[in-house]
Formats: sequence, C-alpha cells, structure tokens
Amino acid sequence: MPPWAGAHHLDYGVYFLDSPVTKVTGVSSPYHERTGQIQGDYVKAAVYFETGVPDVLRYEEVPDPKVGATDVLIRVEAVSIEGGDTLNRLRGEMAHVPHIVGYQCAGTVIEIGGSVTGFSVGDRAVTVGVDGSHAELRAVAEDFAWKIPEGLSIEEAACVPVPFGTADDCLFEFGHLTSGETVLIHAGAGGVGIAAIQMAKRAGARVFATASSDEKLDRLKELGLDEGINYVTHDFVTEARRLTDGRGVDVVVDSVGGVTLQGSISALAYRGRCVSVGDAGRVAAEMVDISTMRGNNQVLAGYFLGAELFLSPRPHAMIERHLQMIALGEYRVVIDRAFPLAQAAAAHAYIESRQAFGRVLLIP
Repeated sequence: MPPWAGAHHLDYGVYFLDSPVTKVTGVSSPYHERTGQIQGDYVKAAVYFETGVPDVLRYEEVPDPKVGATDVLIRVEAVSIEGGDTLNRLRGEMAHVPHIVGYQCAGTVIEIGGSVTGFSVGDRAVTVGVDGSHAELRAVAEDFAWKIPEGLSIEEAACVPVPFGTADDCLFEFGHLTSGETVLIHAGAGGVGIAAIQMAKRAGARVFATASSDEKLDRLKELGLDEGINYVTHDFVTEARRLTDGRGVDVVVDSVGGVTLQGSISALAYRGRCVSVGDAGRVAAEMVDISTMRGNNQVLAGYFLGAELFLSPRPHAMIERHLQMIALGEYRVVIDRAFPLAQAAAAHAYIESRQAFGRVLLIP
C-alpha cells in the first residue's frame, strides 16, 4: 500500500474539504486556551534535520514562532504544499535545524504585533513566507498576508497566492501575453499550470499545456485548455509547432526547467517569450543554447514571485484581486486531496509520484 493511501481524497469538482481530516491522535499535552495548541510554548510541526527524500520529514514539537512588531500570528488550518517546498526539502538551504519547510498556509489570526494595522485577532488570513508553513502556528509580516474574503474557504485560500500570483506575472507582467496569441504552459495539472490555463483563456489566448497523461489533459479542458500535449508519448516541441502550422508559440511558461527549458526555447515563435519559473523536472541542463534567440528576436526571462513580493507592492494587490475573483467564482481552485500534518512525508511522496491533479494540502 502506498504511503498516501490513507489521505482524504477530494473528487474533481469539489473545491473545499467536504469533511474534516481527522488529526493524528497521540498528542496528550493539554492545550493553550488562547491558541488551541499544546501548552509549554511548543507546537507540532513537520521538520527535518537534513535534506533528502520525503522520509526525512519528522512530526515533532518545536518552539512557538516569535511575533515581531509588524507580524501576524496565525493558527494554521490548511497548508498548500508547493513545488518549491519539495525541492527545498530535497536539496535546499536550511535556515534552522530542525528546519520547517513551506511557503504557503492559511488560518485564523490569533495575535498581532504592535505595529500591525491591516489585521485583527479573529481575521481569516492566508500567508506566504520563505519557510515555516508546515506547522500548527506561523508568524509572518503583514505585508506577506492577505485577508480571506467571504465566500472563500480557508482550504481554497491556502492554494492561491503562490500559484495564482506566479501564473499572472509569468503570463502578463513578464510574458506580455495578449489576446489572440498562443501560450504553452508546462505542468498543466500543477498549481501554477491550472491557474495559468484559466487566466490565459480569460485573456483570449489559445492555450496549450503539457501533462503526463491523457486523463489529466482531458480534465484540463474543463478549465480552458485548447490543446493538450502528453509529454510522455509525444515530443512537445514537435507538437507545439504542428499545432501552430510550424510557427511556434508566442509565450511559454516553463516551471520544469532543466532539459525541458531548451525545448521551450525551440518551441517559440518569432518574437516569442519564454518565462522560466522553476526546476520541477529536477534534471539539470548542463548548458542552455540561446544562439537561435537573437535572430528571432526572442526573450528568455527568469521569474521568482518571492523577489517581487519583497521588492514591490504591486504583486500584493494583484494576489488580493485573485482571492476576490476566486471567491466570486471567476477562477477555480482544484484540490486533489488532504493529509494530516503528521503525514507530511506521505504527502510529499504523493506529490513526487506525479499522480496529483491540483493542490495537495496538509491539515494540522
């Protein structure tokens, strides 16, 4: 039996948890009246002492996070596992030992710093940070938190800032996609992919995407996909050129990297733009040949949402807009399944099995 067999599965078309995930028993400590967490200034978290395969994750007690003057402290109720979380666990830098990985989570504000003006205790919030999401409590600066609008569940909100913010910037701020153009989105069944397909379709583009199975591609058509490419059975460069009568695509959103990035460049049309946003493929390219790009007036851009959030107020408002749009039903969040936080190793293994369609959650 695979390690994720006990996870709570969410059928496609259900965009919130229809029943609570049972917390793993065995935590016998009494609880804080304030936080609902265990006493003694310790909470549970999924941590690791060294990087590596999913089994390096351990479910242990860690000290409560410290709340600074500009911070909000949330009781975490849903963690969206991002692709960067699995890569950081595999080979990323460890700011602390034990290390709590994780970019993105949502819950309820239980404490605010003295300089915080945008949040109050009791607000529902979704947060982004360089680490620390895989825990029962999380403290972040209020500039990296958003209020969850009415009509949006905490589970859905936990899946929004990183994938939707990344997709928007890759397509429009850096990819300059316009109506009538053609876009190729790699890893279409992932969080960024599902967000980008919906946004590109809404913008009037012709939307291509890659995925590992025909089943996933069929499901993506419900979200706006025009043409699917099974990268297991077909060469995506050949297919992209065939589907455009040899012209190539105007924009590529490449979250796979490595050897795939070379193919993405080869798939570009004249004046095409390729935005490199990740290394999910985990197979490094020794060298990327850009010699054909100058003659075709093409652009290769790198993108990292974290840098934009640190250096500019622009993406914060953009992500807030997406939260509102999802609450109104204009975009959809797709959640594959949820695991208890205690089973973080199984959740990471499930993601790396490439079976997920949409987001995988952890529930403290």
